[in-house]
Amino acid sequence: MSPLANPLADLLARRIAANGPITVADYMAEALGHPVHGYYRSRDPLGAAGDFTTAPEISQMFGELIGLWAAVIWQQMGSPDPVRLVELGPGRGTLMADFLRAARMVPGFKQAIRLHLVETSQPLRDRQKQALEAFGVPVAWHDDVASVPDGPMILVANEFFDALPIRQLQRLPDGWHERLVDLDEDRAGFRFVVSPGRSTGAALLDPGVRDNAPAGAIAEICPAGFAIAAAIGARLKQQGGAALLIDYGTARSAPGDSFQALKAHKFHDPLADPGAADLTAHVDFQALARAATEAGAMAHGPVGQGAFLTALGIVARAETLRQSGARDVDTALRRLIDDQEMGSLFKLLALTGPTLAGSLPGPLPGFEG
Repeated sequence: MSPLANPLADLLARRIAANGPITVADYMAEALGHPVHGYYRSRDPLGAAGDFTTAPEISQMFGELIGLWAAVIWQQMGSPDPVRLVELGPGRGTLMADFLRAARMVPGFKQAIRLHLVETSQPLRDRQKQALEAFGVPVAWHDDVASVPDGPMILVANEFFDALPIRQLQRLPDGWHERLVDLDEDRAGFRFVVSPGRSTGAALLDPGVRDNAPAGAIAEICPAGFAIAAAIGARLKQQGGAALLIDYGTARSAPGDSFQALKAHKFHDPLADPGAADLTAHVDFQALARAATEAGAMAHGPVGQGAFLTALGIVARAETLRQSGARDVDTALRRLIDDQEMGSLFKLLALTGPTLAGSLPGPLPGFEG
């Protein structure tokens, strides 16, 4: 593919030609977030007509159980009114619509909610407004979590951290070097190269990975994700509440190249068509937990999505839907909890303020295992 065939590729090619190779994080940030040509700025990527499908789009059961989980947490917080309900990357608003429908079952919870959606895509903001306007809950949109007003908070992030820009490092005989994106030899596309000097990013690696990974290994760090997790942890320490982070990735830090692209529900070359394909990487849950706990929060898990949803009663909920005549319930249930589908690759990490953690009668719901 010639860079000139794609406006964003052309911009990136000109930048590289003028200033040299760029980090994987810079490439990913431009491909996903460029104000004009970025993937998330210009489209609704979800569903059959998009590039991927998330758990809330598979079944209402997912969002309902997350809503009931949050309601229990709210009660354990002492039922604060108001409570800031924050969702990072709300997609079409499907999870939150199912969440709010379930929230009505717990007296006082829905009335206490002040909803804050962190979303940069205007097309998706429009979809969220349509999905949520019937619930009568005050909604505010934000470009980042830092602008959410003070107060006790319950935060949900489903498939948010996997889309944050990552840096990739490669271990050479003299240490860790930055993996960069450069023009290929024909200047007709992009390729990976390695920085000539060692990378300062090695300081952000888990010590076990940094010291023990074999020569040639690739490791990934997500500074933006670490910073957001730390900010959430600090807020939970100071103002109370809980956060539930749901994504696909590894429970423990480990080397590996997980940088990938999806286009029309199929894997795609991540260096082809920047801005026209979804770019993601596996989430390092151990690193997120470390960032949050160093900021003062308590971490719970991670646990597999299948185990979490099963503990919260998804099988019984599926039977109720089946008896009501809902279609494709068994298929949806299998996709959400089966280990061959989303059940083990997708994980949940909960963060709580120390006051809440200290007052709990036992493990958080869904984290008993």
